Amino acid sequence: MNETDHHVQEEDLVKVARHVLDALGVSPLAELAITLVDVEHMTELHVKWMGEPGPTDVLSFPMDELDLRGSRGAGHAHEEKPDDTLPMMLGDVVLCPVVAEKQAKDAGHSFEDELHLLTTHGILHLVGFDHAEPEEHAEMFGLQGELLASWKASRGS
Repeated sequence: MNETDHHVQEEDLVKVARHVLDALGVSPLAELAITLVDVEHMTELHVKWMGEPGPTDVLSFPMDELDLRGSRGAGHAHEEKPDDTLPMMLGDVVLCPVVAEKQAKDAGHSFEDELHLLTTHGILHLVGFDHAEPEEHAEMFGLQGELLASWKASRGS
């Protein structure tokens, strides 16, 4: 859901999210919400939930417990919930297009590429990845890079 005035290819965010979830072996019945918010709303969320000032680019709010760390996306998500027919609520990924736009310029890539990166990053947090420690950082960002490369390859870009 886009709660901002920014023009965003929302269908592409859904497609990249589905690509990431499929690559991680998460059931297609799993539910995920992606919301785009303005700077003020993101700042409120960032302060309330992370205790950090100012806006951030992406926040993840996991719902059902799912931990794929160490699996490298080898389909282990199905082991977490034996009955795959039950819907699973992964949680919410909240993106701030204003912050993403600035980061895209700083990184020298497109706004869309930045939103795809942030969506992927947010989903990885929902399924248990973190980057607080150096080894966690290496695993998460390595997988994030692989997922984004396979996403781009699937689109022929």
